[in-house]
Amino acid sequence: ITDYQYQTAAQVIDQRTAVALARIPNVDLRFFLPPPPLPHTEDGGLWCFGGNGLPYAQSLTSTPSQKVETFCLQALVQHSKVHSHCDHIVANGGLQLLQRVYQLRRDSPKIQRNIVRIIGNLALNESLHTAIVQSGWVSVLAEMIQSPYIMQASHAARALANLDREAVRQKYQDGVYILHPQCRTNQPIKADVLFVHGLLGAAFKTWRQKDLDMTDDDKVEGVPEDYTECWPKSWLAADCPNLRILSVEYDTHLSDWKAKCPAENQRKSLAYRSQELLRKLKDAGVGERPVVWVAHSMGGLLVKKMLLDASKDPDLSPLIKNTKGILFYSVPHHGTFMAGYSVNVRYLLFPSIEVKELCRDSPALRDLNENFLNITKEQEFKVLSFAETLPTSIGPMLKILVVPSQSADLCIGDLIQVDVDHLNICKHLHWGRNLSSRIWTTHTFSS
Repeated sequence: ITDYQYQTAAQVIDQRTAVALARIPNVDLRFFLPPPPLPHTEDGGLWCFGGNGLPYAQSLTSTPSQKVETFCLQALVQHSKVHSHCDHIVANGGLQLLQRVYQLRRDSPKIQRNIVRIIGNLALNESLHTAIVQSGWVSVLAEMIQSPYIMQASHAARALANLDREAVRQKYQDGVYILHPQCRTNQPIKADVLFVHGLLGAAFKTWRQKDLDMTDDDKVEGVPEDYTECWPKSWLAADCPNLRILSVEYDTHLSDWKAKCPAENQRKSLAYRSQELLRKLKDAGVGERPVVWVAHSMGGLLVKKMLLDASKDPDLSPLIKNTKGILFYSVPHHGTFMAGYSVNVRYLLFPSIEVKELCRDSPALRDLNENFLNITKEQEFKVLSFAETLPTSIGPMLKILVVPSQSADLCIGDLIQVDVDHLNICKHLHWGRNLSSRIWTTHTFSS
């Protein structure tokens, strides 16, 4: 087929066909029209919607313009989570602005991910699909979903799934990412596996084998942040292709809006996070088929809280009925001694709200664990827990066991101890691939 024939096909393809093609593995990108030309300002500066806010912000500081754009995009991400704000973003030319920034910042994976994250949020609104397609985003997403980097591909996969109302019934809210299958498939999905990270973790970072040993963003400029394998996608999907594998993300940083926000304490509690995530998972159709949970650190406490909350909500009873297994990686079921350390030390791992919830043998943790054990026995959940045996380095001077094996033990005889430290227990599982096949066979569903 010649380029001319591809161009002819691209011109006659309708919206639904374009989205469907973009979700076909390794589709030829010549099937898609390039993004339409974008307006320029007279002085050649960055065109933006709603006035000249971005160039004005850039003029007020010596901070590099790329970082200013990142800050603005992070604010826009928050706005795109609010349904009523999405119409305003589109009506004021936001799709064209984002397209221009995306093309100008080809060298910044972080900026591009934030932009596609916004597109994925806008795509939750079906009334905006035509505007998204007409502004050239399908070709961009079709290219990004083929990226070898897990973070790029997953953001694009989520946006395309939300656009594909013909083949996808579920909606993937902000922070719910599809690791497998990321494209259309004829493979029947028999179960869902959900990965829930812990404090200061992330949907992708926690489950990768390793990270660069650098904390200064400037030191890794130009180095892909996600250059390592994400083992749930690379290993588990290869071993068990009939799974839908999701990784969820929730805020575990000190604050998006600074601690002065009066809603901050509520927003960061286990109870709030549980309700928020349960709503998102229901939108994604979690609970309609067998479910296996994989949780690290405080993510395990969140999973326990979600299952307890779901057990009290008749609308969520399918989630309880279909939960078949839970894997806990270094989860402080009985709290952590970190809560007893000095403020300066404990803040290295745990923000203040979480410290209160993680105190060793706290009444809240004890009640959570006892109630969870009750529904575990009642529902006959199959549980497997892992604990680290090596101390974790906290800075250059301190090494501690963040979650001692006694705390990581759910007290049902399910504990396995592993010679890795807390921060690496999910990243350096060299035995993980063999383990994954055994776990999914013996602890969940062999069909």
